Amino acid sequence: MISAFTNTFKIPELRARIVFTLILLVVVRIGAAITCPGVNAAVIQEWFQTQVSNETGGNVAALFNIFSGGALENCAVFSLGVMPYISASIMLQLLTAVIPTLGKLAKEDGGRQKIMQYTRYATIALCVFQGYLLALTFENPGSNPFLHGIMDTINKLHTPLVSEPGLPFRITTVISLTAGTMFLMWIGDQITDRGVGNGMSMIITVGIVARLPAALIQAWRTFVPSGGQQSQVSPIALVLMLAFLVIVIAAVICVTQAQRKISVQYAKRVVGQKIYGGQTQYMPLKVNYAGVMPIIFAQALLVFPSTIATMAFKGNPTALKVAAMLSHGWLHYLLYGVMIFFFSYFWVATQFQPQQIAEDLKKYGGYVPGVRPGKPTADFLDFTMTRLTFAGAIFLTIIAILPGMLAEHMNVPYITAQFFGGTSLLIMVGVILDTMRQIETHLIQRHYDGFLRKGRLRGRSAFGPTGRGEVVKENALLWLYVAAAILFIAGMAIYVATRFHH
Repeated sequence: MISAFTNTFKIPELRARIVFTLILLVVVRIGAAITCPGVNAAVIQEWFQTQVSNETGGNVAALFNIFSGGALENCAVFSLGVMPYISASIMLQLLTAVIPTLGKLAKEDGGRQKIMQYTRYATIALCVFQGYLLALTFENPGSNPFLHGIMDTINKLHTPLVSEPGLPFRITTVISLTAGTMFLMWIGDQITDRGVGNGMSMIITVGIVARLPAALIQAWRTFVPSGGQQSQVSPIALVLMLAFLVIVIAAVICVTQAQRKISVQYAKRVVGQKIYGGQTQYMPLKVNYAGVMPIIFAQALLVFPSTIATMAFKGNPTALKVAAMLSHGWLHYLLYGVMIFFFSYFWVATQFQPQQIAEDLKKYGGYVPGVRPGKPTADFLDFTMTRLTFAGAIFLTIIAILPGMLAEHMNVPYITAQFFGGTSLLIMVGVILDTMRQIETHLIQRHYDGFLRKGRLRGRSAFGPTGRGEVVKENALLWLYVAAAILFIAGMAIYVATRFHH
């Protein structure tokens, strides 16, 4: 694997793509630090330090801040991030599966480009709408239930968040935020076309990874206090938590890569003087087919009831109690799990079309062994995908509730708990695996060893071993990772134990 990283810079085209991607990602991080005109970012930064990092009451704001890569904390022009584009893409994707006209347009020549154009128009509309709401929040931060306690911070600093509120400020903010998101869209397209990986996914991932140092610092201040204070957690619990993090990451990788291979055989066809078919291929069905979509939908829907109850019935004890139950506790986790299951099946029902797949297989002479072509094949694929979706929904539910459980019962700062599960970990693992797979494809095509597969290296001796595209033994790779994890955990245990001993 180490040689694969060095080989990436031996290929001029791949090296140029990587450098191009890194340069644009640096531009993204610079934009996340440029504050919108007329906003005092020090107020929001101070509030995040005192509220979000230490309490669970700022979970929603902390989540938005993570996805924006800290841009929201800086009131930056990239505060909206690429989420308006992601939301517009999801809406058009669902509408394509529901509305027959859009579904027919998607199958026509040039239809995908037309739908992509509609997606960009919808993105601009969402940017204007969300930008205006964010401008109103900047002007009146105390009215936003997600910024609980910010007025105390404003009174403490004796400075407002916006010094000159009004229509000019709103217009300027909307234009700045909309332009920032459209610029991020352009950067994402450039990375996809001329760089490495999917551009939009890379931007989100870099924003999440950018919050990792702050999460580690906050965790260190919580579990290893300075000044002779007593720690809330024993060193053994801290070491076990690190080991648990390694296990969670390994489980996410395994389930993300897990798939059920359906064997498909093709009948022989004679076209002219050539014979086609007569071979067996595999149709991969992923266990986690829906990805992070069910968690995103469930989080969005759970936010609204508590927000409406808090805003509509201010000061009402019953409404506050209901809002608290919907924000955390057993009722929150129960509804969270039910929604994740529902949206997992909903996403598969709208995106996975077994009838269309069965018709395509029958059209090209393919069939699943032991299953008749046509409707029986569609029923078989639907039954198989239903069982796989159930397993994937259980996995998503466990991963989704882990951050909240750690934050409530283990006193882990929420900004740190986000890396133990939820959408942050799923997005990071998925994007990193996809990027490594794309880089590995470049390496294998140029006869270099990849991360997990070996290619034919030019110039090897005829008497030496020749690469045949064989896969590295999984057991050896697994034991290498286990040994590295044990050494890391042992080193942390020794360091922490020594620190507490003194």
